[in-house]
This record gives sequence, structure tokens and C-alpha cells, in this order.
Amino acid sequence: MIKLLQIWMVIWLVVSAQSFAQATDFYVYYLGGQSNMDGYGYVNQLPAAQAEAQNNVMIFHGNTSPDRVSVDGKGVWSKLQPGHGVGFKSDGKTNQYSNRFGVELTFAQTLQKRFPERRIAIVKYSRGGTSIDAAAAGGFGCWEPDFGTTAGVNQYDHFLATVRHAYDDTDIDNDGQPDRLIPAGIVWMQGESDAHHTPEIAKRYQANLKRLMDLIRAAFREDDLPVVIGRISYSKKDPPSWKYGEIVREAQAEYVKADTAATLVTTTDKYGYSDPWHYDSLGYIDLGRQFANATADLEQGQK
Repeated sequence: MIKLLQIWMVIWLVVSAQSFAQATDFYVYYLGGQSNMDGYGYVNQLPAAQAEAQNNVMIFHGNTSPDRVSVDGKGVWSKLQPGHGVGFKSDGKTNQYSNRFGVELTFAQTLQKRFPERRIAIVKYSRGGTSIDAAAAGGFGCWEPDFGTTAGVNQYDHFLATVRHAYDDTDIDNDGQPDRLIPAGIVWMQGESDAHHTPEIAKRYQANLKRLMDLIRAAFREDDLPVVIGRISYSKKDPPSWKYGEIVREAQAEYVKADTAATLVTTTDKYGYSDPWHYDSLGYIDLGRQFANATADLEQGQK
């Protein structure tokens, strides 16, 4: 019952934010998952084209927290700039930027090129090491909405809180005029943790992914909201960190095959790594572009 009330509260906020008669429209894209969505690119390796703030793009980056703590997801709308990678923090009033970046920079730039008439807004909440399957949660956290029901909060709760906080603000660019937040897409980069433990957990990934994406769509009140999945690739660790990666990769492919509003980005296989688990800076720069183009193609019916 508590979970249902949380979902309906988020839905009510989404509907309310969409109802302003003379609002500035912002198209909202949610970025979620685990560490390769957090972003491990180095800000000091960014080309000049991505190193500056993007004044026409707003981002709400929810503060990441473990399971079984008070619901968090605090953040503040701000202009997109480098520093939204791993190590980013927010107390809901100010942002503490890190020396890392993720896909958000080139994702926003590419969407602006594809839809030059749009105002773009990003909601980001991700946490490294997290799984969808409760049996793979470990110490990092779990996205299964019913995980830890008797003990408290999980990653899905922090996601819902992030969306609620983001939609609480009715003037995200602080220009004195109301804004309307229009859900436009979901980008999900996750699955390595579910591929690490047992083949049984990996085989449940397709069903787990479908349920979670359906619930995230419900939170944004859009049943057919475009979903872009980043295919997990093999770590550079020997032996590989995720022993059952091929099962999860197949599950990701089967999920998008069964969903006409979903697609799979597979360029992750060609990226270099900055450590045994995370892509290098050039990888995140390209992945952001791939995610944006895949999202735009879905919306334009080019799957």
C-alpha cells in the first residue's frame, strides 16, 4: 500500500506539472542504472565542445543513497555542466560537482541537434553496483520495488523521491514563469550486477527489466514512453566480473524485441576501459550520442 501511494503521489505531481496553461515546455529524459550510467569519464579529458555549461539544458541529479536509509533523491535544477559523474552530490540546495562525467553531456547536445526547437531537461538517478534482482543486491542496492519491504528503502524508492523532488519545482529555469515537464524518454544502463552471481539470476533479467521499466513508465504516466537500453559489455578483468553476461545481453535483446517502444544500443562493445569495469572518457562521449540518437529515432518511429 505504501508503494502504491508513493507511485500515485509521483503521478499526481507529473500530471500537475503538465497542466499549466501558459507554461514553458521542457522535454524530460530520465537517465538511470548503475555505475556506467553514473559516469567515470574524466572532466579534464573533455574536448572543448563538451567542457562548457549548456545554458539551454536543465538537469536534476538526485543524490545517490544506499538501501535501508531515509528516502533521499535530493537535488536542485541547474544548467547542465561537467561534473555529473561518479562522486556528484546534492543536498537539495546546492550541487557538489565531481571531476567525472557520464553520458549526459553529449546526450543533451545531440538531442538539441535532433530537436532544435525543444527545451531539454534531464532527471538523473543511478547508483553503482546496483541490481534489479533482489538475490544480486549485495551491499550496493537493489531496484526491485518490493526489496527490503520489512527493512525500509530501496533504489526504486530513491528514484521515486528524485522524480517527486524534480516535479515539485514548477519553475525549473528560475525565469519567473511556470514550466511544464513533458516525459520524453528513459535511458537505462545496467545489468552487470545481475550477470555476476548465478545463471538463474541472469535468466530472470528479462522479466525483471520489463517490470521495472513498466513501473518507471508508470511514474512518468506514459505507458509507451520510449526506453533505450545500453547493452552491457564484457569487463576487462580476467576472469570477467560478470560471468553470465551473455545471458543478460540476450535478455536485453529479447526485452526490446518484445517492446515496440524500446531499443538497444550495442556500441558499448567497442569502447575502451579506464579500469576493469568502466568505460573510458571517449566511450562516454560516444555513448551519450548513441543514446540520444536511439531515443530520437524511437520517438520518430524509426526503430
